[in-house]
Amino acid sequence: MEFFPNRQIFLEIGPLAIHWYGIMYLLAFCVAWWLIPILARKKGYPLTKDDIGTLLFAGILGVILGGRLGYVLFYAPGYFASHPLEIPAVWNGGMSSHGGMIGVTLAMLIVFRKLRSKVSLFQLADLLTVPIAIGLIFGRLGNFINLELYGTVTDLPWGIAIPGVEGIRHPVQIYAMIKDVFIAIVCFLSLMRSKSAGVTLGLFFLLYGILRFATEFVREETSEGFDIAMLHLTRGQFLTIPVIIIGVWLIWFMRRDAR
Repeated sequence: MEFFPNRQIFLEIGPLAIHWYGIMYLLAFCVAWWLIPILARKKGYPLTKDDIGTLLFAGILGVILGGRLGYVLFYAPGYFASHPLEIPAVWNGGMSSHGGMIGVTLAMLIVFRKLRSKVSLFQLADLLTVPIAIGLIFGRLGNFINLELYGTVTDLPWGIAIPGVEGIRHPVQIYAMIKDVFIAIVCFLSLMRSKSAGVTLGLFFLLYGILRFATEFVREETSEGFDIAMLHLTRGQFLTIPVIIIGVWLIWFMRRDAR
């Protein structure tokens, strides 16, 4: 048995390796298991333990499959076309938050058929924004522990050294965690106060999109970006544009529809 044999692995027991990513996912889903019933009671939604278990199981599949396939398709399609056997190797890193969102959305649409008599689709989506934001915090903590997805070179006093990488770098993983804490707080306050279902979901998309777009300016590019006229966008910024548009549309449409 060996604790912390490297930055990616928390514990090795013979041939069995427990990765930090696995621990972060476990913590995220434990928090969701604890938090969703509390939020449902506060909103008066009659969700049972079985309902929440089904939600979490679907969420786990949606995050893992969507996040991994999103990374494969959005960030490294050429590499994985040549190395298809590495696609399931999530323990080596490589998850897309945009893909995870798509995966969770599809999973929730499937599960909603069972819950439509208890909550509306947007009520369910609003309910999940807070645990999803908290899950993103744990994901970025995993990135920080692994010292991956680091930032550009900086001379700021809180810059960090990355083994094998030249220069002191922005701790973009920490910036992303702060971003996700802020999103979780705002979404919680909106969920408790908003009378219009779907507004909290819109806020989640809008805030995530804007703040992710901003942090990309100090994140080291790992995939080729896009040049639009005289503007250069990283791949993360380009993928975030539809997220922002969806957020704005949801807030406008749901508030207008509630009048």
